[in-house]
Amino acid sequence: MRYTGSNLCKIHFNQFVEKRVKKEIREQLKRTGRPIVISVAISGGKDSSVTLYLLNKIFGKDAKIKLFPFTVDEGISGYRDSGLARARELCNDLGLEHHVISFSDNYGKRLDEIVREDIRNTIPCSHCGPMRRNLMNKISRLNFSDYVALGINLDDYAQSILMNVVKGDIKRLARMAPHDFVRETLVPRILPLRKIPENEVMLYAVLNGIKFDSGWCPFYGRAQRNRFRQIIADLEEETPGTRHALVKFHDELKPILSDSVKHEELGKCFICGSPTSNKICAVCNDLSEMNYA
Repeated sequence: MRYTGSNLCKIHFNQFVEKRVKKEIREQLKRTGRPIVISVAISGGKDSSVTLYLLNKIFGKDAKIKLFPFTVDEGISGYRDSGLARARELCNDLGLEHHVISFSDNYGKRLDEIVREDIRNTIPCSHCGPMRRNLMNKISRLNFSDYVALGINLDDYAQSILMNVVKGDIKRLARMAPHDFVRETLVPRILPLRKIPENEVMLYAVLNGIKFDSGWCPFYGRAQRNRFRQIIADLEEETPGTRHALVKFHDELKPILSDSVKHEELGKCFICGSPTSNKICAVCNDLSEMNYA
């Protein structure tokens, strides 16, 4: 590990990963003594699979913590099916019930269809992101969840920080998970892996026999995030510890931003009833513009 200068065996590597994850959970999870439900968004990939595995290892015997793993099925041919299979397999191995919520059932279209029929040629992620987040919140609320856990690793998190800085998006910087406040109708998100580098998540999965889907979304190449992924990778190569420094920067800045940025009150979308600060939510607006709604 170049950012620490250490070399670890399997046992101590596992301990090092788990110690950091436990620390994040203690800081992000507010325990009041009452039972807590944590929805876990699991795609079947390495990050979400390791997240579920670790949460189950930490809380599996805790009667006051219930895990609710689910997968959002966007409807991407040649990609999502294999992820779903891995997600089901992991849940079965851990003795957890697996749930699925799909684009087709909720929006009437698979993502493949939405992208194919979009004459505006919008970047697929612009459709998928808001739709997926909407369904994650929906299924978490239906399950009366206190939190929804996402498999976002250190590289992902550092990229998001830099993207928001470059765009000058103060509101998004202030709203980034993990959420230490609760907004009505929105389930707060926790990120147990946000300080674990992507390659360490991969290694943890391999060393512990966690099976995962290694496929890439076919729309990945069109994502703007790729530029920031390479920038972060280059900076980390030149100066080990850059990713952690970005997270430290955001953690220290976030309280200041939260005090200065007013959180907009949320109402209900006139069309679907989802939480939104506008009359119509981003998803319904997108579908309306495409003449689907």
